[in-house]
Amino acid sequence: MTADRVRPPAVTRGIELPGVRAPAVGLEQPFEMLAACHERVTRMLGLLARLQQHLRDTGCDDAARQAARDVMRYFDLAAPLHHEDEELHVFPPLLAGGDPAVRALVLRLQHDHRQMALAWTEARQTLNAVAECEPSAWQPLQAGPTAALDRFADLYQQHLVHEDETAYPVAKAMLTDAALQAMSADMMRRRGVRG
Repeated sequence: MTADRVRPPAVTRGIELPGVRAPAVGLEQPFEMLAACHERVTRMLGLLARLQQHLRDTGCDDAARQAARDVMRYFDLAAPLHHEDEELHVFPPLLAGGDPAVRALVLRLQHDHRQMALAWTEARQTLNAVAECEPSAWQPLQAGPTAALDRFADLYQQHLVHEDETAYPVAKAMLTDAALQAMSADMMRRRGVRG
């Protein structure tokens, strides 16, 4: 299984993951795959919110530990590859284009990637503490850890909107069939998938 196709279980023993499954598209359709990744990010952020509520209501248990591990696995493995896809194939044509508003947006999206990486470091520490059921992280979920998880989720949610509504459609319209094939081939190569 490739990193971008990490499949969490349909139910994390008490913390449901509705609709989480492998995407119906493959890397042969790069923009559709990027969109499918955004759907998985949204589901993982939903799991993160449900995990926080579960910790407040129930405390740390097997379901909480598994949910924390599922979120960490996704954002450790698939998310960095997804960001790399964008940095290598989506953002360059947009930066080279003639629209100053689009270039400004791409610079913001690149900044978001750096900020999300920093926020993930902090959020991951909290999730790792939950995975180990360290009381300092969850009993009750302290203001600092909660803020770290919320900050991470907020950054991602705003970022996804800008990519889905502007960056992806504009970049897809700019790329030739040959460029899309090269993008697909590179995404497969970096994931160890044979084309």
